[in-house]
Amino acid sequence: MSAPKPPSRFIYLAILLLLSFSFLISVSASEESDDIEELIALDEAEEESGGGTHHPKPSSEAEVLTKAQRIVLELNNDNTQRAIDGNEYVLVLGYAPWCVRSAELMPRFAEAASSLNELKSPVLMAKIDAERYPKVASNLEIKGYPTLLLFVNGTSQPYTGGFSTEEIVIWVRKKTGTPIIRINSIDEANEFVKKHSIFAAALFNKFEGSDHDEFVKAATTDNDIQFVETNSHQIANILYPDLKSDKLFLGIVKSEPERYTSYGDFKKDKILQFLNDNKFPLVTFLSELNSVKVYSSDKLQVYVFAEADEFKKLLEPFQDAARKFKSKIMFVFVDIKEENLAKPFLTLFGLEDSEDTLVTAFDYKTGAKYLLESDPTPAKIEEFCSGLFKGILPPFYKSQAIPDNKDADILTVVGKTFEELVLSNSKNIILEIHTPWCLTCETTSKQVEKLAKHFKGLENLVFAKIDASVNEHPKLQMDDYPTLLFYLGANKSKPMKLPTKSSVKDLAILINKYLKEEASDEHHVVKDEL
Repeated sequence: MSAPKPPSRFIYLAILLLLSFSFLISVSASEESDDIEELIALDEAEEESGGGTHHPKPSSEAEVLTKAQRIVLELNNDNTQRAIDGNEYVLVLGYAPWCVRSAELMPRFAEAASSLNELKSPVLMAKIDAERYPKVASNLEIKGYPTLLLFVNGTSQPYTGGFSTEEIVIWVRKKTGTPIIRINSIDEANEFVKKHSIFAAALFNKFEGSDHDEFVKAATTDNDIQFVETNSHQIANILYPDLKSDKLFLGIVKSEPERYTSYGDFKKDKILQFLNDNKFPLVTFLSELNSVKVYSSDKLQVYVFAEADEFKKLLEPFQDAARKFKSKIMFVFVDIKEENLAKPFLTLFGLEDSEDTLVTAFDYKTGAKYLLESDPTPAKIEEFCSGLFKGILPPFYKSQAIPDNKDADILTVVGKTFEELVLSNSKNIILEIHTPWCLTCETTSKQVEKLAKHFKGLENLVFAKIDASVNEHPKLQMDDYPTLLFYLGANKSKPMKLPTKSSVKDLAILINKYLKEEASDEHHVVKDEL
């Protein structure tokens, strides 16, 4: 018997790029410290010549990356344990040379290592070829590629941050003792704004008191957003040019149309909720980099699938809708040409081959999915979002086109006809539930064909089949494939499950038994056994 059909929520979560991460840090007086210090010294030496003549900085991105990669320690059978034991913090990247995800992450990891080195972070950034050193990787509990793990005094913890260079740096600094950056000068403020695309900024008279304590707690708890503080109104104005107060202030800054959003409640949970409601753009463009964050959001989610040029026409109405529902709904654009991102979602709707612009929604707390089945005009988009928010939007269920069942011994049921042909039908129904990929469904289908011929002419018994891979109904019940359900005419709410591994003769005997039990009350005619 083939595997059970995964629910929509499971399929959705399976899309996630699940990366586990962890690290170790600090350069101490151990042998491993010497290794990393030597690498850094090599870089510095290359920038100097003779009597201290300073070489120009690397002129290409490739040279910058090469330099950054040398800061990352390459672990092996001999140095791994020394590195972890000899440093307070170590962030380890487990990779495989053939892994595409690893190849995408490694340059960002190296750039993050370079940035952290410039910031004098105590973390040691290291990587290991888990295919070349499988025993070491296994001891580190690296089970997939890529994996990031943070080791703190020898104990590992998973990495839970984003996968851009900036996000790696923020997460590492928060986990290694720098949850908040304090800005003390105009130059620092200007430099900070250049380097960060999103941050939470606060203005305090003094860095003490209950409000500041709550801000620190929030900064320590949050793993995604850089927190920054100052006690200078002039500096705060650089960080947050929309500042309208010279008193206690908190706001979030993003590099998008809704650039500045302020807030006033200095309670840890309130701050975290405010950031969660506002940290994403009005419309998030789904990518491999941000997919994990998007998938893990607890908000309702509205997705638009379109080609990039077509979506430009819809961006403004979606941004308008996002402003009205941003605390409850996340709005996401997926380029329909990016098949690895778009197809898993579209398959849930049976629309994987569609090239049209589609607007969908998901409620992952209930597993429900929704489809806007009209042109995505601004009015229809807002109506769709309002219905989703209020919980009055009818869920979407996949269905094939309604087939012609004229003269068919076995009726073909689809999602749209399940209610009419099965649940509302006064006759007894034997329904075969199958899928194209089910290895044993073909055998069951042949048995059903034989049973249908044997019982042909019996007016109170109908044989039917449904392909559950492309048809859905909220009352369609099955645990696995194939499934045979017997819906008695008198009680369609509790179908009986017939054994698919039984012989045709045994199935016929069982069917007759059920028919006779019902006939005793309703005087129906039954068919002799095989």
